[in-house]
Amino acid sequence: MDRGVSIIQARIAAAADGWRLDRALADAVPTMSRERLKVLISSGAVTGPAGLVRDPAKKAVGDGLYDIAVPDPTPAHNEPQDIALDVVYEDEHLIVIDKQAGLVVHPAAGNLDGTLVNALLHHCQGSLSGIGGVARPGIVHRIDKDTSGLMVAAKTDRTHEGLARQFKAHSIDRRYKAIVSGRPRVKAGVVDAPLARSPQNRKKVAIVSGGKHAITHWRELRELRDAALVECRLETGRTHQVRVHMASLGHPLVGDPVYGRTKSSHRALLETLGFHRQALHAARLGFIHPITSIALSFESEMPADMQELFNQLRV
Repeated sequence: MDRGVSIIQARIAAAADGWRLDRALADAVPTMSRERLKVLISSGAVTGPAGLVRDPAKKAVGDGLYDIAVPDPTPAHNEPQDIALDVVYEDEHLIVIDKQAGLVVHPAAGNLDGTLVNALLHHCQGSLSGIGGVARPGIVHRIDKDTSGLMVAAKTDRTHEGLARQFKAHSIDRRYKAIVSGRPRVKAGVVDAPLARSPQNRKKVAIVSGGKHAITHWRELRELRDAALVECRLETGRTHQVRVHMASLGHPLVGDPVYGRTKSSHRALLETLGFHRQALHAARLGFIHPITSIALSFESEMPADMQELFNQLRV
C-alpha cells in the first residue's frame, strides 16, 4: 500500500536569506531535524519559489515559501512493552511522565528496546505523534538516561508542533535540582556558554566557540558537606547542558561519570549508597497546553536515591 503524504508549508525567515536550505528549513520548522530535512530535500520532497530543490546546500531565499512533502510515518518497528510509567498528567493530546533514572528515552544502538518509547507505545496504544519519525514517536524533548524527572510527550502532530514551538522560543519552564561537588563561592549566577560536540571526544559535549547558544540560570538551595544542592533553570535545552555548565564553574555534578571526578570525601558514601549516576533531577516542567491554551505546571520530588544522597551530605 502506498504511503500518504502531508504537506508542510515553511516560510524562511528574512534573516536566513542565503543560509544553506537544510539549515534554514530546520530553523523554520523546529519539529524536524536538520538531518531529516537533508534526506527529504535530496529525495525531491521540497519545492521552493524556483521549483523543486534537491541540493540541501542550496542557498535559501529569505521570506520565501517552501513546501515540504512529508511521507506519513511507517508503522513503528518498536514493540510496545509493558514498562511501568509514573504518569503525572494525561489527556487525548499529550502525556507528562516522571521518568525513572536508568530508563533510555528512545531506541538507539545498544538500547533497541526497554525504552520510554516502548513504554509509551504500550501505554498510549500507539497513539503518538509521528513527527519524530519511526524511532522517536511522540518525543518532543528528552533527558539523559541516568537523569530522572519530568518529560512531556505528544500524542498528535498538532500537539507536537505546538510544544516544539515553545521549546524553540525558550518559553518552557524547565528547572532541575542537582547536587554539585564543592560549595560555590557565590549563591547564584548565570552561565552563558555555547555548547557543541567536543572536538577531542565526540561522545562528550563541551563549551565550543560557535556552538549552540546555551544559557543556564542557577542558584544554591542548600549547603552540603563539600557539596551543594542547586536549582538550574534552563533558558535553552541543550544536550548535557546542566552537566557541562556546572562543571565549567568547577562544580560538576556529584556522581557524574563523564564530566566530573568524585571527591575523595564522597567516594565511600557513593559506594555505600550504590549511587552511580549524575545527581540530577528534572524537578519542574511548565508550558502552555498547545491545544487548550491552559498554562500547566508540574513538580516532582527528588527520587529516593538522590534524596538519600542529599540526606547523607547534609551539614
